[in-house]
Order: sequence, then C-alpha cells, then structure tokens
Amino acid sequence: MRELFHNLIRLSKSIREYKLPSILTLIFIVGEVAIEVFIPFITADMIDKISKGVELSVVVKTGLLLIAMAVVSLSCGGIAGFTCSKASAGFAKNLRSDIFRKIQTYSFYNIDKFSSASLVTRLTTDVANVQMSYMTLIRTAVRAPLMLIFSVVVASVMGGKLAFTFVVIIPVLAFGLITVGLKALPAFRRVFKKYDKLNESIEENVRGMRVVKGFSREEYEKKKFRFASDDICRDFTKAERLVALNSPIMQICVYFNMIFVLLIGSNIIVSTGGEALNVGHISAMLTYGMQILINLMMLSMIFVILTISAESIKRLGEVLEEEPTLKEPENPIYEIADGSIEFKNVNFSYSLSAKKFVLSDVNLTIPSGATVGIIGATGSSKSSFAQLISRLYDVTEGSVSVGGIDVRDYDLTALRSSVAFVLQKNTLFSGTIKENLLWGNENATDEEITEACKLAQAHDFVMSFPDKYETKIEQGGTNVSGGQKQRLCIARALLKKPKILILDDSTSAVDTKTDALIRAGFKSFIPETTKIIIAQRISSVQDADIILVFDNGKISAQGTHEELLASSKIYSEVFAQQTGGVSDEEC
Repeated sequence: MRELFHNLIRLSKSIREYKLPSILTLIFIVGEVAIEVFIPFITADMIDKISKGVELSVVVKTGLLLIAMAVVSLSCGGIAGFTCSKASAGFAKNLRSDIFRKIQTYSFYNIDKFSSASLVTRLTTDVANVQMSYMTLIRTAVRAPLMLIFSVVVASVMGGKLAFTFVVIIPVLAFGLITVGLKALPAFRRVFKKYDKLNESIEENVRGMRVVKGFSREEYEKKKFRFASDDICRDFTKAERLVALNSPIMQICVYFNMIFVLLIGSNIIVSTGGEALNVGHISAMLTYGMQILINLMMLSMIFVILTISAESIKRLGEVLEEEPTLKEPENPIYEIADGSIEFKNVNFSYSLSAKKFVLSDVNLTIPSGATVGIIGATGSSKSSFAQLISRLYDVTEGSVSVGGIDVRDYDLTALRSSVAFVLQKNTLFSGTIKENLLWGNENATDEEITEACKLAQAHDFVMSFPDKYETKIEQGGTNVSGGQKQRLCIARALLKKPKILILDDSTSAVDTKTDALIRAGFKSFIPETTKIIIAQRISSVQDADIILVFDNGKISAQGTHEELLASSKIYSEVFAQQTGGVSDEEC
C-alpha cells in the first residue's frame, strides 16, 4: 500500500496544467449529485399533494421546478463529462510524454533490464489503464459515494422503518461485490506480464519477417502467437466470469428491495391510513433504493478498475523511478579537444554481478586522426570495446579518455555529438532519405548531403530512385538493400563531421571495391577524425595505421598489417583463410 501511494504521488506530477479541469469536474459532479438526490424527494411530495387534492397551478409549478432541476443536473453532468475527458486525456498525454522522455535518458543497461517489448506495453496498455483509472477517480469515484450517502440519508429521513432494507442489502451487496473483485484481481495481474510476452512475440515476428518466410516458419509463429493469445484469453475469461457475478448479485438485491418496500410500505399505508407513509414516499423509496444499489455496483466496478490499474501504476512507477546507470557529471565539460583515445587498465562487464569480465586488461593509446582496424572472432568483445568510447556503457574498472579527458567528465550529449557510431545493425527511420541523413546534421546543406553520400558511395543509387533524395524510406528501411542501408548510415555519420568515427562491421554488406572507395573517401574528407573500423574482412583494415586483434575480451596483438602477419598467429590464420595467403599487392 505504501508503494502504491508513493507511485500515485509520482504519477500525479503529470497532471500539471490539467489540475483546473480536474477540480472543475469534482465541483460539477457535486452539483449534479445534490440536485439528482432531491428530485425524487420533490416528486414524492408532489404525488402526496395530488393524492390529497391540489390545484393544477401547484402541480405546474412543481413540474417546472423539476424540469429546471433536471436541466441543471444534466448541464452539470455534461460539463463534468467534458472537463473529465479533457483532464484524463491530458494527464495521459503528459504521463506518456514523461515516460518517453525518461526512457530517452536510459542507458543500454536500463533498457535491457525492462526489455523493449515491456516498455512498449507500459507506454500503451498501462498508460491507457491509468487514464481510465484517473477518469474514474475524478468522476465516478466521487459521484458514486456521494450519491450513495445522500440517498441513504434522504431515504432514512423520508422512509422511516422502510430504510431498514438498506441495513440488509448494503452489507450483502458490498460483501458480494468486494469478494468478486478480490477473486478476479490475481487473474488481472497475471495478464500484464503475459501482455509483455505477447508484444515481444509480435515485435520479433514483424522485425524478423524475412527470416520467418525464408525458413517457412509461418505456421510455427502462428502457433506461438496463438498460444500466448489463448493464455491471455484464459486469464481474462476467468476474471470476466467472476466479474459477471456482479449482475445477478445486483439483481437479487434490487428485487429484494422492491419486494420489501412494496410489501412493508403497503402494510404501513393500510394500517395507518396514509398518515405514517404515502404512495409518494414508496415511489421515492423505490427510486432511492435503485440509486443506492446502482451506485454500490458502480463502486464495485471502481474497485475492479482501480485494482487492475494498481498493477499498471506500479509498472509505470518503476519506469519513472528507474535511475539511469550513466550519470551526468556535476560540472560537465562541453568541449572535446581532439579525437585521441586512451584506455587505462580497463575491465568491463555488462552486469555488476557477473563473475567474468567481457573486456579485461585493456591498455591502449590512439592518437587523434589515426585509423584503427579491429579484427577478432565473433564474441571477442570488439563492439563492447567501441561502445565504451562514446560512453554507451561505463567501464567497470579503469578509465577511458577522449581528448585527454575521462569520458565520464563530459556532457553526454557533447561527447556523443563528437563520436559518430555506425552500428552493426543499421537503422533507418520512416521518412525521406534526406530526413534520415539530416539526423547527422540538421543544418546540413544539400551540397554537404550530396558530398557525404558521394564519399559513402551512396549518391549514385540515390539518384537512380524516381524521387532521389526525397524517396520515402519505409519503417526499418525495408525498401532498400542491406548495402544501400549501410552506405546511407555511413553518409549520415559523415555529416556529423565527428572527432571520432566508429564503424562496427558497417561495410559487411558492400563489395570490397566499394569498401575500398569508402575508406579512401575518409582520408580526404575527414583526415583529422579518428577512425575505428571493426570488420571481419582483413581487406577492410589492412591499410589502417594500427590493427588490434581481439581474442576472448583481450587485445592479443596490435601492429600494422605486415607486423601482425609476422607476429600474430590469429591474424595470419585469418589472412590465409580469406586470401589464400596472397596479399593484394601480389594479386
């Protein structure tokens, strides 16, 4: 309960500019309830006067009063509905925005902790649940108890002994509805974790559609999805089956109230000659009884909705409370002097509880403007090494410096703006080719864009498209080939004119001739930029100033191409496998 209260306080900060609509909703709800409760009272009084004989003018005046009250009540309800929807939708908008901005501060470690599928579920399903809960709280959760209390009080004053019916049915109905809600709660809670798995299955299937079709695994994926969907369906069916019991419980109490009021009320009227009770009172008691029972039912539904939302509130609170593992320094440095890099006694693991380092005993100095090639087997931690430079992760031990200063002392945005990283998995976003390229430099001119694309060997194929640089890129870049995607991503990185350029196996989908042309373009376009090229092909790195050979998370050898051929068994074996032992000069 304490945790729930803490999360509620945290989420309530997202209300902000929608506090006024929220307060107005409460005010108009009170007005609606107050008028609605007194309408049956006035109606009963009018019926009593008519039964005793009264002038038509009195009936007309009372009728006009009732119409006026109904209009005011309806107006209050309508305005409350408008302000409530504005407040709840605005709150959800702010909450979704706050969560999205929070996720943007996460490190890779934080994202891995939650998983991307779970974060999507929280941004969509959980926010929708909390929005519904907030709407319920500021409208129904205020209206129902007020209506219940007012109705019980007025009915007790008016009905006398008949009010004892509420002493029986209110506890019975409340007990039944709360029991149903508590029984359904565990099933609702289980559903959210299963939603994460379902979204993960969908995300994997959509992203890997080409692989699925390539291996004819459509039927397997359908079965996997159906299993996850059926699992959610079973939990929802169980929960909804329990919640459906609310209706018969409600009907039993309604009919009991009607029978009790009509039976006992009629007996009182006959025995007292209408002195203690009259027909108008019975009519009002039936109306109040219905109001009380309906509002009890509404309270039970509120309980169920809030119960469901409690899990969503907890999940959203976890996202907002999560602290990024990468912290900005108190007095950050914004200027990066040059692209020099130094690793001092670096050990690194992705988890603090890991028993083995992914990188260990790394000591290295790279001068600014140098070209560094990195070779190594899959899983030798080449990418992990490169990710420490732009501080995508922090070292576990030791330090990494750029421009002579520890990367942990830099402003993160300034550091990453000076380091262009073309990842192993290249990503293009929905939009035009030009819009994607402007990610590298939003102020780049058309001439600069063209020049970067020429250096990345992308200009020719871009110009072959009917719309050229205005060609639409589909989600994930599915309408361009792997090689074209890589070259566009390299052009995007070049537009940053970075101090450090890291290519993480980013030319694997292009031919060796194009690869060579791209590397030649680097020398002419960004000679002062430090270039780190991670590759599987020795031809991609053999003309580098220094080549690093990684093996099991360590730098097993370093030197020029000729030096490594003579001194590194791993390097010479890879070279022999790829070229048959013949160098480019001999070909």
